[in-house]
Amino acid sequence: MKKTLQLTFFTLFTSLLFSCSTVPGTGRTQFTPIPSGTMMSMSSGEYSKVIKQAKLSDDKEKVAMVRRVGKRIAAAVDQLLQEEEIEMKFDWEFNLIVDDKQANAWCMPGGKIAVYTGILKYTKDETGLAVVMGHEVAHAVAKHGNERMAQGLGVSLLSIALAVSLNEQDPTTRNLFLGAFGAGAQYGVLLPFGRHQETEADKLGVQLMARAGYDPYAAIPFWQRMAKASGGKKPPEFLSTHPSNETRIKNLETFIPEAAIYYFP
Repeated sequence: MKKTLQLTFFTLFTSLLFSCSTVPGTGRTQFTPIPSGTMMSMSSGEYSKVIKQAKLSDDKEKVAMVRRVGKRIAAAVDQLLQEEEIEMKFDWEFNLIVDDKQANAWCMPGGKIAVYTGILKYTKDETGLAVVMGHEVAHAVAKHGNERMAQGLGVSLLSIALAVSLNEQDPTTRNLFLGAFGAGAQYGVLLPFGRHQETEADKLGVQLMARAGYDPYAAIPFWQRMAKASGGKKPPEFLSTHPSNETRIKNLETFIPEAAIYYFP
């Protein structure tokens, strides 16, 4: 068991060592050990399942808006990657799903995007939609899904290692240490990392929408509308993978002037 664990850790460490990359638009160095082809294949399969089961909108005007915004942001991604000489493949697809209760949108690794009709009452117009789609596409461009999978694997391996090292301890002591480790990983690593990814997606997202020809200052009123809609029901920031609405808006006030140079050249 111990030899297998050591080999697993060595394999993971070697994979991380040779999997450094830079996040476009922010310059952050990251570890993305899972091959892009694997991520795209997995994402494409899951996306197909969702689309087959979903009710797609037949509202031609709204569908056209989603695809128009998506294509403009996709072009902005291409421009950014070309400027920074980064090679990254996308197979873009944009769909509007009928679900008025879902105020949501997401973009899978590889550029498969779904927007739910429930978010449209908050986006209000095409520029507001660009805020949302720019943010979601930023997650894919920054390879946040790859990082999350690698991070989850790392935490699992450390948990196994701790369990092995405590194997000879009495059950009460063993469970106490394992419980403390789980809480520490959740609140000390996983949730803060999730909040960091959200903040990075906000920063890159307003840059992408600005490059696509949309006013990045529209991001603030959009998030103000979302904050009002939440009615203060969000959990405390330290218990959430997302920054609070107040923190998000404050950060955007810092990010937007930098992004605006692409909208007001």
